[in-house]
Amino acid sequence: MSEKKSKLTMKDVAREAGVAIGTVSKVLNGLPVGEEYRIKVEEAVEKLNYRVNSYAKGLRENKTFTVAVIVPNLITPYFAKLVNCILKSLTAHKYRMMLYASDYNPAQEQEFIYIAEQKKVDGIICLSYSLDLDISEDIPFVSIDRYFGSKASCVASDNYGGGVLAVEKLAECGCKNLAFMRIGSKRTNEPNKRKDGFINACERLGLDYTLKIVDDGTPYSAFEDFLREHCHDNKLDFDGIFCVTDSLAYQICRFLKGMDIRIPEDVQIIGFDGIRSFGNLDLYCSTIVQPVEEIAETCVELLLNKPKSASLVCLPVNYAYGGTTKA
Repeated sequence: MSEKKSKLTMKDVAREAGVAIGTVSKVLNGLPVGEEYRIKVEEAVEKLNYRVNSYAKGLRENKTFTVAVIVPNLITPYFAKLVNCILKSLTAHKYRMMLYASDYNPAQEQEFIYIAEQKKVDGIICLSYSLDLDISEDIPFVSIDRYFGSKASCVASDNYGGGVLAVEKLAECGCKNLAFMRIGSKRTNEPNKRKDGFINACERLGLDYTLKIVDDGTPYSAFEDFLREHCHDNKLDFDGIFCVTDSLAYQICRFLKGMDIRIPEDVQIIGFDGIRSFGNLDLYCSTIVQPVEEIAETCVELLLNKPKSASLVCLPVNYAYGGTTKA
């Protein structure tokens, strides 16, 4: 039976559906046809258990229907969710994913790009930590959070606006002296704008603020030391904290609880990303939510549609209450 099914062709589907082969081809490729014909073809495909020979289709169209995705890791919840959303979007377009994790290593990123090119992928989506990348002009390339100029389109959330929104929300909740905490790369990228938005909003609203910024690889204990330095008589020097990621906000909450500082009574905290426990439960903290699904879908659309010129696409963020600010 399996041997017979493997030899099925579009002719068999067309015969079963009572339509032309061209109609079957349009339905299988997602092209518009009359609703009546689409239903007939889909019913015939299901009845015959017909499977498209993607290898043969790729040879005909000079495609592999595969996209390489490069991220720093799959441990960080935001990266994991982003990869999952990209996979869902690619699957909806009948593409496969080739996934690589660079561990923040620029040389490894470049090696993965070379490997992807050798495997003739139809495009690359990359969240890069490299100062520069050797990107072939023959393969569509979309960057996340890092703008490479004319080399590739970039998709990011409104990081600057997110920094402004975090300060405005903390101010609405009564905070007057804020701290900004960040661990990240020195390299110029879109997330760096969260600090710019934070500073601009603090100065516009006349709020005092303190910055604590450390490089990738610095132990989280550096933030605990910072908090203890700014704690006098069991009271912090500031009443509001904006953390550059929810993961950092989670660590800060742990340190503060160990210092018997109450959240949100003594200090209020806002993170950035919109991460939830196990993907769909409670938020880690009050947070500026990145539109991860839209970021993923925009990356895939840009990659497959191949715009004539590179662009920077900035998607809006929003605030979500997660228990670490006053309701």
